[in-house]
Amino acid sequence: MGIDLVAGGRRIKHNCRTEPVSQNVYLRLLVKLYRFLARRTESKFAKTVMKRLCMSRVNNPPLSLTRLLRFMKGKDGKIAVLVGTITNDIRVLELPALTVCALRFTKDARARIIKAGGECLTFDQLALRSPKGTNTVLLRGPKSAREATRHFGHRTSVNNPHTHNGVKPYTISKGRKFEKARGRRRSNGFKV
Repeated sequence: MGIDLVAGGRRIKHNCRTEPVSQNVYLRLLVKLYRFLARRTESKFAKTVMKRLCMSRVNNPPLSLTRLLRFMKGKDGKIAVLVGTITNDIRVLELPALTVCALRFTKDARARIIKAGGECLTFDQLALRSPKGTNTVLLRGPKSAREATRHFGHRTSVNNPHTHNGVKPYTISKGRKFEKARGRRRSNGFKV
């Protein structure tokens, strides 16, 4: 008996969420709505939003007002869309009128956007206004801004096998007694 290659071969499961892990009713309704839009409009925007609504919190990082302004420079009249949280940044002194759609806004960020004459939309309001994502800018927050990523190191290659060079240690200090044994010295086992 052969392998059904059309159905995906030997691949057991797809490494992509089809629904959110969260039991939040409103989030699940949004997934339902954007799944319908993705299917019926064949819109790449709706498909992407649906996929991002199912993502974990690590993969949907927040976006500050500073970055939002940077991304929206020269894009007047367009709606900024973020599947995540918009956070305030006190370093931004002047805020132009922006139309922003996000899953959630921090209290200060929402107040500042509205005070500047802007608009804070929800995803169901966006679906009514722009179901196919026309006149929108789909944004993402910085995924590697978490403190945890500082400990990760980079991928190895033929040219650079030193994965953990210059990586932040998990210990309190970087002195002689900390993380300096096996795996960190040539005289002790190996060195990475």
